Amino acid sequence: QMQLVESGGGLVEAGASLNLSCTASGRRIASYAMGWFRQVSDKEREFVAAIIWSGISTYYSDAVKGRFTISRDNAKNMIYLQMNNLQPEDTAVYYCAARRPMGSFYSASEYDSWGQGTQVTVSS
Repeated sequence: QMQLVESGGGLVEAGASLNLSCTASGRRIASYAMGWFRQVSDKEREFVAAIIWSGISTYYSDAVKGRFTISRDNAKNMIYLQMNNLQPEDTAVYYCAARRPMGSFYSASEYDSWGQGTQVTVSS
């Protein structure tokens, strides 16, 4: 069982940047595709970004493409989400997750290990 812990959230003004971190334990992340999702209140969890095991390929939602960057450090068992030019609509709880083998990158149901989330609030 993999445990994931997110950190780095906070309250910022529009246009600011934040860098989220996700630390894994229990298993090495090196063989897993990893993703970031976000959720607002009782809405469905929304795909943000994903990265394959090697880090060579990354995937983004249209809402964050060009502003957010996902990366990973397999030696440290960590993934990151650099968020630039944050906007009020980016306000959400952000979760990192490990994907099942061969699943879709974009669907939350294809991920079976989740962190507890970190709150990101962007004021206008």
